[in-house]
Amino acid sequence: MSYVPSKSPVLKLWRQFGGSAIGRWLVSRIVCFNAPYFSSIKPVFTVVEPGLVEVAFKKRRAVHNHIKSVHAIAMCNAAELAGGVCLDVSLNANFRWIPVGMTVQYLKIAKSDLRAVCKLDAYDWDSPQDVVMPVCVFNQDNVEVFHADITMRISPKKS
Repeated sequence: MSYVPSKSPVLKLWRQFGGSAIGRWLVSRIVCFNAPYFSSIKPVFTVVEPGLVEVAFKKRRAVHNHIKSVHAIAMCNAAELAGGVCLDVSLNANFRWIPVGMTVQYLKIAKSDLRAVCKLDAYDWDSPQDVVMPVCVFNQDNVEVFHADITMRISPKKS
């Protein structure tokens, strides 16, 4: 199967509106409208390009746990959003994807606003397979507080 660059609607929106703060907010809201669960963390995309996606979200009461730090599931949510969008904007247009697993590590207590980053060294998959999307979540001091490896199943699009 030959490589066809991504035709991701998110990438198209980002290229059109991602250059301004209001545009980044708008793209983030559109993504959350299509996948409503992500709205719970009120994410804002800061970078969207093939091989690299960054999503920021604020530490606020709605994402706190009992010790008033950012809840682990809020970080899982941000990681799945960053990893999924990164795969979506990087993937050959002949393929689709779905998450099938996630392994996480809680590295430090998250006491500030956070940024989830999915960065790929290579993204030229040309056959059905499972791929691991690494996502690092950083605090405001740029310290990694959480890490997720998300397994995504890539399969051909149905005709």
